[in-house]
Amino acid sequence: MAGKNDSSPHLLVDKRNGIAYVTLNRPEKRNAFSPEMIVRLCDAWTDIANDPNVRAVLLTGAGQAFSSGGDLGTVIPLMMRTKKPEGEWEERFAADRKQLGAAILRNDTFFKPIVVAINGHAHAGGAEFLLSTDIRIMSSEATIAVTEVRRGLIAGGGSLARMARQIPWAHAMELILVGEPISAYQALAIGLVNRVVPPEKVLPIAEDFARRISLGAPVALLKSKEAMVRGSGRPLQEAFAIESQCTKENAATNDAKEGPRAFMEKRKPVFTGK
Repeated sequence: MAGKNDSSPHLLVDKRNGIAYVTLNRPEKRNAFSPEMIVRLCDAWTDIANDPNVRAVLLTGAGQAFSSGGDLGTVIPLMMRTKKPEGEWEERFAADRKQLGAAILRNDTFFKPIVVAINGHAHAGGAEFLLSTDIRIMSSEATIAVTEVRRGLIAGGGSLARMARQIPWAHAMELILVGEPISAYQALAIGLVNRVVPPEKVLPIAEDFARRISLGAPVALLKSKEAMVRGSGRPLQEAFAIESQCTKENAATNDAKEGPRAFMEKRKPVFTGK
C-alpha cells in the first residue's frame, strides 16, 4: 500500500510473476517528481532492464493522481540552478540533472514493455511520462494536460519529439500549444490511450494486460519493441533493416525454437529468455 507521508519512499517497486510494479508514491503531492523519486526511477529502470525475470512493467501512481509533473518547489529550481541542493536526494539529482529525462524514459533504449494505469490526472511531466509507455489504461475521471507553455516552459521531456509520432499532428499541436486538459474520452478518440474504464477497474485491467504480455518470450518482447521504437519515423528501408536485425537476433534464441515446438506438441511453451 502506498505511503501517505514524506517518510515513505517516493517510489515503490515490487516484482512478481514476471511483472515489475512501479508506483509513483507521493499521493499528498499528486505524485509530483521529487529529486528522490527521479533518482529512484533511474535506479529502478536500470535494475528492471537488467533483470531477466522481468518481462513487463506496470506503472501507476498512488492516490488520486498519476502525476502532476516536476515539483515546482524543488526539481524545477534545481534544474534552473536557482536553488542550492539540500540533503542526499537533491545532491544526487543536482550532480546529474539529466536524470530527469532518464527517469521518465526520454530515450530510445528501454525496450521492456510498459503498461500504464492512469489512475488520475496526468499533467505536465506526468503527461510526458505517458508517451514513453506502450499500453495505456485510463480512468474515466482522469485528464491529460501538457501545461508547460502556461508556466513559461516547454515540454522538453520527450513530448516535442514523440507526440506527433503517436497521434495526428493537429491533435498533438493542440495539446502542446493550448496547454489545457483533455478528458479521458478525448484522449481515447485521438488514439493517445488504449482504454477508458471506471476508476476502480484501471489497475485490474492494466494488470491483466501486463500479465498477458508476460506470457510472451522475453527476447521476442524486447526485440519487437526495439524494432518499433528504433524504426519509428525512419524511411522504410532503414526501418526494414532494423526489423531484420531484430528478427535475426531473436531467431538465434532457444525460445524461438521452443515456441513453434510447443505449438506443434500442443502444450504451453516454456520460455527462458535465452
